[in-house]
Amino acid sequence: MKPILLIVDDNPIVRETTRCYLESKFPALEVNEAIDGKDAFSQMREHLPDVILMDIRLPGENGLELTRKIKELYPEVVVIIFTSYDLPEYRKAAFENGAEYFLSKSSLPKKKLSAVIDAVLIDTDLSVCNHES
Repeated sequence: MKPILLIVDDNPIVRETTRCYLESKFPALEVNEAIDGKDAFSQMREHLPDVILMDIRLPGENGLELTRKIKELYPEVVVIIFTSYDLPEYRKAAFENGAEYFLSKSSLPKKKLSAVIDAVLIDTDLSVCNHES
């Protein structure tokens, strides 16, 4: 069974470029997309992800609140806050709401994103996604 990653971001360019990059680095990874919390839960009912890349600013419910709700219902899902808002208060709130990682979109090289995803997949025994260096 393929590991599943869900990108939750309202920006279609971010979703598409992130999805394409991850699919090229992790060919065995199924990557799905959601634009907001409602869409995320709909996607999760169909295909429960192993990992979620979560933006903070979303239409309706913000990504921090959404992370808390997801972790209450699905504590085994790894949530990575993936945002442009790299502020100490957001980092603190992310971890308080159950996120395992906090990554800044603006200062993060793609290799770092790959390394974090690879580590998560290995740590959760989903290492079938090993990528080429």
